[in-house]
Amino acid sequence: MVYKIVKLGHPVLEQVAGPVENFGTPELQQFVDDMFETMYAHKGVGLAAPQVNSARRLTVIDTSNGEDPAARLVLINPEIVKLEGSQLGEEGCLSIPGFREDVKRAMKATVRARDVQGVEFETTGDELLARAMQHEVDHLNGILFLQHLSALKRDLIRRKIRKLQKAGEWD
Repeated sequence: MVYKIVKLGHPVLEQVAGPVENFGTPELQQFVDDMFETMYAHKGVGLAAPQVNSARRLTVIDTSNGEDPAARLVLINPEIVKLEGSQLGEEGCLSIPGFREDVKRAMKATVRARDVQGVEFETTGDELLARAMQHEVDHLNGILFLQHLSALKRDLIRRKIRKLQKAGEWD
């Protein structure tokens, strides 16, 4: 099932998501499968549960765009435990379609999380994967990539979005 992605302005995007507590259930597995399906349908490399109007600490990531099944990553109740280095690169967001800006992130990120069965693990990503992990964990904390931009760039984007809203082109 492909979910509707909520856009900037929806309150769920600005709240801290609650922890997932029930693991290994068919419902959780179906939700994760639907999250991947939604992410691929919208050509994203990551998708956080709040983006589909579910305030749970769960995100899916696949920097291979579905080409490498081994690249599929499910992070439930993730915590970033280590950041190293620095990179500046273009970022976008499925909840802020049509807007891309350079964002400074760590070059390497290590995350501790649980899988669908509730088994705790740690994983480390470099470059695009590190960027995606940081971006998606931000979503779970109610932070959008706009908050990493200068106030001037952020205000410019928000003004453009308000114009789209008034024109009925932003729901």
